[in-house]
Amino acid sequence: MSAQQHQEHPSHAEKYGHQDGFDVHHHDHTADHGSLKSYTIGFVLAVILTAIPFWLVMGNVIEKSSTAGFVLLGLAVVQIVVHMIYFLHMNSKSEGGWTILALIFTIMVVVIMLAGSLWVMYHLNHNMMPGMSQDLLQEAVPGSMQNMQHNMPGMK
Repeated sequence: MSAQQHQEHPSHAEKYGHQDGFDVHHHDHTADHGSLKSYTIGFVLAVILTAIPFWLVMGNVIEKSSTAGFVLLGLAVVQIVVHMIYFLHMNSKSEGGWTILALIFTIMVVVIMLAGSLWVMYHLNHNMMPGMSQDLLQEAVPGSMQNMQHNMPGMK
């Protein structure tokens, strides 16, 4: 290619202002990559949202454990949202909304897994209540065997 043809047909790097001949930064220029201010806001919010639950638990501020659990869960969700917005830069504009769609799918899967796990654990707890083993023992062992167990030393 002659010098005149080269000037008529600039390379991609020259056309888009990359004088070195190559582009090492293939960023989408519409995406928000954050600034020092946004990272600072995110960091301060993350520290506050970590310190509050720590204080609530260590100071035993909320007496009822179930209420404390729900408050801590709520603060954890808020902290997740802060991290997604300020550090992962997730919003409805990034990548054409696909990140939000992936987030919604992830949340659905996590909710299904947690609900299923809690359901299984509740039913295991309900079916293995203390005292239930004695009821099952009395139903399963005939009366003559129970008398024999009580008469033997060391067997109760």
